[in-house]
Amino acid sequence: MRTLHTALTALMLFATPVVAGDAEAAPLSGDGLYEWQSGDCENGFAIFKRRATQGEAGPQILIAELYRKGVRCVPKDLVKSIYWYRKAAGQGDAEAQGNLGEMYRIGEGVPQDWSIAGQWYRRAAELGDVTSQYSLGLMFHMGKGVPKDDAKAVHWYGKAAEQGHTDAQYNLAHKYADGKGVPTDNAKAVYWYRKAAEQGHTMAQSNLGLQYEYGAGVPKNYVQAYAWQSIAADQGNEIAKESLGIVEAMLTPQQIAEAQKLASEYWKKYVVPFQ
Repeated sequence: MRTLHTALTALMLFATPVVAGDAEAAPLSGDGLYEWQSGDCENGFAIFKRRATQGEAGPQILIAELYRKGVRCVPKDLVKSIYWYRKAAGQGDAEAQGNLGEMYRIGEGVPQDWSIAGQWYRRAAELGDVTSQYSLGLMFHMGKGVPKDDAKAVHWYGKAAEQGHTDAQYNLAHKYADGKGVPTDNAKAVYWYRKAAEQGHTMAQSNLGLQYEYGAGVPKNYVQAYAWQSIAADQGNEIAKESLGIVEAMLTPQQIAEAQKLASEYWKKYVVPFQ
């Protein structure tokens, strides 16, 4: 039922309802999605609820999200949202478990409780939910709801980073650069800064520039430093703006021209696609 959940999550707030009878565009009548997209909110929701009551995890988490947001004919009701998240979470749905973790972390519909948040995040993280892996890493990093433990933070950041989570990649790079929870390893710091930077993470772009500026984990290269700091600075990063002036003073006019050309290429590859 993940397909049903994913499809409706994408459209529930912004999609234009499908015209009834459009056989190519619409799902089969009777699954709830067809009715929902066709503008029949009440009937669509009734079908979702019947399926959820029968134990389908996909509709359970979907109903939980509808109640959480308050969409169309479904009034916002956080108590009911929590109820249906728990139903799906009890069936091992990692996304539902992660959402419960988030709601306990921020106190949405329940009293704020970082400890319970951590329990739900851990269950979801162990099932591979990338957001929960990152969130659990952050909790160990900060010592919120769990004892502060940089090694465990590195572990969970690493799990999320491997799945492409840019904030996890950036935080993991920091751990390697600072030697917290792992031995200092600037080469690995560069690796993870680059992973995040190439996915549009502005702070990672700036820090990668700093690694090139100081020759930490990579050979010192002021042209590369300029290019990375330039695109970060153009996105408003204040550290990058300061570093850019320092690096520019190290370059000849010809090198500046080369660096600006490289920055233009990086902007098109590592900024524009993520805006």
